[in-house]
Amino acid sequence: MSLISHYLHISIDLDLRNAIIRLKEVLNRIFNILIIVLLFIGGFFMSKWILIGIALLGLIYNVILMWRKMKQIRAMSETEFGCSGEELWQSQKKHFWYNFILAGIIANFFDTLGIGSFAPTSTYFKIGKSVDDVLVPGTLNVGDTVPVCVEAAAFFGLVDMDVLTLVTMIVSSVLGSYLMAGIVSKFDRKHVRYALFVGLFLLSVVMFMKWRGIGPFGEVGTAMGLRGIKLIIAIVVNFILGGLMSIGVGLYAPCMALCALLGLDVGCAFPAMMGSCAFLMAYGNGPKFIKEGRYDMNACWAMALGGGLIGVPIAAWIVGSMPLYWLTLLVVVVCFLTSLLYLKDAIKKGSAI
Repeated sequence: MSLISHYLHISIDLDLRNAIIRLKEVLNRIFNILIIVLLFIGGFFMSKWILIGIALLGLIYNVILMWRKMKQIRAMSETEFGCSGEELWQSQKKHFWYNFILAGIIANFFDTLGIGSFAPTSTYFKIGKSVDDVLVPGTLNVGDTVPVCVEAAAFFGLVDMDVLTLVTMIVSSVLGSYLMAGIVSKFDRKHVRYALFVGLFLLSVVMFMKWRGIGPFGEVGTAMGLRGIKLIIAIVVNFILGGLMSIGVGLYAPCMALCALLGLDVGCAFPAMMGSCAFLMAYGNGPKFIKEGRYDMNACWAMALGGGLIGVPIAAWIVGSMPLYWLTLLVVVVCFLTSLLYLKDAIKKGSAI
């Protein structure tokens, strides 16, 4: 009889545990839906303060998750690395200032300029042997979530972009990442990379000629918002770009090129692309990797503090005060360099991530 009750007790515990897991998944989906609803409300009321609030909420949300996970890991008697959680923390702590300066300040400074941070940060980790290779993907996603939320909040305030255009572009990229992930994951990365190389290379040439006033391409756009067919094009293309992020294709440079070609002031690319990435990371990738716990705790705090407090604010101030002439040149350079990076990845990596 006691054996039967024992198995019944185990069965009830498992059912309860599964019910709690399902409840957490449902609550997480509801939370993400609420964020999208808030984005639409921000567009309806034309309020950038709602957008800034969502970005800062994402920052706080991820900091709390990181803090709770850090305490949980440090309390573990044994980890997958054959040591206790506290010993793991102390071993990672040795590289804090290296990661603070290079992966935090410098990488996120250039990320704020639109160049991106994943590639240089991965290089810094490899050269300095500051993060275990198996922890690099999680560390990149968790560590850069706080800085990109600061980037989004800063550019929402610095750039006077039409809120309806901004919100619809952000929402379309977020929806694209969720709805197209299954479809895009079947794409051949090699072909996508070659296509983006050709596209961005040609676009950088066109934008350079517009910048210099050469040929029949017209002048650099100065519009702060889109309507009609141009807005529809922006929504559709950003939806696709959001989906491509799920296979490791960056959104920054293509979004810059999109804004420039549609006649927007090139400064509008910054809140559009930063907002898209911030909400995708803060309410998607960041919490997912934190939950799994496969990231370098010290490196993530170093990146969050170095990027969020120093690297991003300095770069945002530079971009915000940069004349349109030089800002356009920055966009041309970023698109050109990114096209070459896609070509390099297509040749060296092929279809690998």
